[in-house]
Amino acid sequence: MRIGSLSLPSNLFLSPLAGYTNLPFRRVVREVGGVGLCTTDLVNARSLLEKNPKALKLIETDAADSPLAVQLFGSVPEEMRDAAAYLESLGVASVDINMGCPVKKVCKVGGGSAMMTELDKTAALVRGMVNAVKIPVTAKMRLGWDDENLTAPDLARTLEDVGVQAIFVHGRTRQQGFGGTVSLAGIRAVVSAVKSIPVIGNGDIITPSAARKMFDETGCAGVSIGRGAFYNPWIFHHTLRFLHSGDLPPEPSFHERVRVMCRHLDLMVEIFGEELGCRMFRKVAPWYAKRFGPANVFNKRVVQIATRAEFLTVLADYTGWREQFLDEHGELLPRFAPPEMVASFMRAPAATTREHIPVPKGPVELW
Repeated sequence: MRIGSLSLPSNLFLSPLAGYTNLPFRRVVREVGGVGLCTTDLVNARSLLEKNPKALKLIETDAADSPLAVQLFGSVPEEMRDAAAYLESLGVASVDINMGCPVKKVCKVGGGSAMMTELDKTAALVRGMVNAVKIPVTAKMRLGWDDENLTAPDLARTLEDVGVQAIFVHGRTRQQGFGGTVSLAGIRAVVSAVKSIPVIGNGDIITPSAARKMFDETGCAGVSIGRGAFYNPWIFHHTLRFLHSGDLPPEPSFHERVRVMCRHLDLMVEIFGEELGCRMFRKVAPWYAKRFGPANVFNKRVVQIATRAEFLTVLADYTGWREQFLDEHGELLPRFAPPEMVASFMRAPAATTREHIPVPKGPVELW
């Protein structure tokens, strides 16, 4: 997979997910394998130029986090241009422009999905960025503002003309947010609109089969995965194998899921410190537990941890209970009827091929 001068190991991408796709999670996904390019949370261009500590933390990276794209949002051409040049000076592999974020606080300043409503103004802003850097500039968009304004094909064609090297398109409108159904026909229209640059499809990829369907029905050159990756960090590795061989690898064992979850916490503590890292991990651990089977008490306790030692105690208690009553797949052992003690730990186990993944609670009012 190539994006301009950038050569990537696969055509599978980690989408930005504000509040979640930080350095620890990117490292986890890379270690599990299969991803070609990871992108940071969206970063305000002005805040980056002002060296705002929160903005700098969003772009924090290390040698193991490569290749890396940083996603910028903003509507002031000079700020976007200078932020792109600054990122290039730091060694970032690619700069992505957010034209798809539906949240009000981004759109009201002319960023995110609002950029899809004024093609000439957007083209001028992007041209300035492209001319200021040698690294690839890409754009992430939705199909349009609403069903009456499906501007993505026209915008993609316009952006290709000013030098954008790839288009990422989420198959929903801004009006849809994250509800409704992804339109594969809408993504296909964007693929047909451009001459030669790759179009990467995005939206509701939660299984390898869903990824292949998007490839087959849209003709896209790559697939970008957001919520599906947070729900299942193995999705890139499994999808890559499925696309190459047609075989679906077995689901990770409980012990492998625990190993990766603990690795995630270790990275959170290493990068953010124990207090903040554990506090941030409170919203991460329950996502891993969605694939554990019954884990009600684990979830209730893990969202209160303040130290790594507390987490290990919660995990040890849950593992001990699990070994008594559940099999490797999280199912109740046949010799047990669910007595009160077991029922207190029970919840409906999450299916391994869910049709819907809830939108994570994030730092914005609407994903």
